[in-house]
Amino acid sequence: MDQEIQLNQRPSQREQQQEEHGATAAMPPQDDERQDHQAAAAVHGQGGGGGATAERHHRSKLTLLPLVFLIYFEVAGGPYGAERAVRAAGPLFALLGFLAFPFAWGVPVSLVTAELAAALPGNGGFVVWADRAFGPLAGSLLGTWKYLSCVINLAAFPALVADYLGRVAPAVAVPGSRARTGTVLGMTVFLSFLNLTGLSIVGWGAVALGFVSLAPFVLMTAMAAPRTRPRRWAARVKGRKRDWRLFFNTLFWNLNYWDSASTMAGEVERPERTFPRALAVAVVLIAVSYLLPLMAAIGATDAPPETWENGYLADAAGTWLSNSALSMAL
Repeated sequence: MDQEIQLNQRPSQREQQQEEHGATAAMPPQDDERQDHQAAAAVHGQGGGGGATAERHHRSKLTLLPLVFLIYFEVAGGPYGAERAVRAAGPLFALLGFLAFPFAWGVPVSLVTAELAAALPGNGGFVVWADRAFGPLAGSLLGTWKYLSCVINLAAFPALVADYLGRVAPAVAVPGSRARTGTVLGMTVFLSFLNLTGLSIVGWGAVALGFVSLAPFVLMTAMAAPRTRPRRWAARVKGRKRDWRLFFNTLFWNLNYWDSASTMAGEVERPERTFPRALAVAVVLIAVSYLLPLMAAIGATDAPPETWENGYLADAAGTWLSNSALSMAL
């Protein structure tokens, strides 16, 4: 009886062959296993390297704050050079101009820039736009004209800085002097070297420079507040005609080049979101950075419009201080 039970429990030869075949199929060869492991490790290594590269590339992208200040310096850079608007048309029109122009001109151009930069996020900017719309000839012409315009425009900034420094160091204000030439040349070389360090460094450098350049005007505005008389904002220019050409040229020169930011679209993190926000913040920042110092300087001094030349804001600040500390900062 026991023998019959044992015979019945013993698997048949066919069942044994099936079990052996299944066990063999379930155990892959060692070579295949090693190859699979090596392939998986290679894929993991490539993925890790690609992830690190992507992470480094992600970190090098421009975020909101650096882009805001890059746009700020592309367009304005502070109220330097705005004094001639007061000289040309008087205090009231100067304030109205710097109140309305950033929104009447800056907002439409910035909206176009934001839309096209988000749709075509490359570093070609306006050149790519013209090429896509009108062909390569139009793109080439626009790029050439814009380059010449920027060269001529940027050449004015070192001279403007020298005019302001001349309020502290009179030798710098003398045309053709070694001090003025050295100042202009030194500033040009320094900024050129800074541009060669890369856009990420330039972006955060613009943030630092923005705070440094705006800090004196914030202090000046705060100090002028108790001395401000709103009636001075509406003072009229008497005895001479308004120079409307100089007035509008001053406004346009101080509040132009919104589209230049489009050449950085390829370096911006999520341009479809970052660009519109950065341009919106930049419009408000630029308008405020012009209006508040002008309102402070006009409202706290009785100087006639004829005295408003480049560097007058530094002179106005100096009249409120017993020493020239703030004037030197400006």
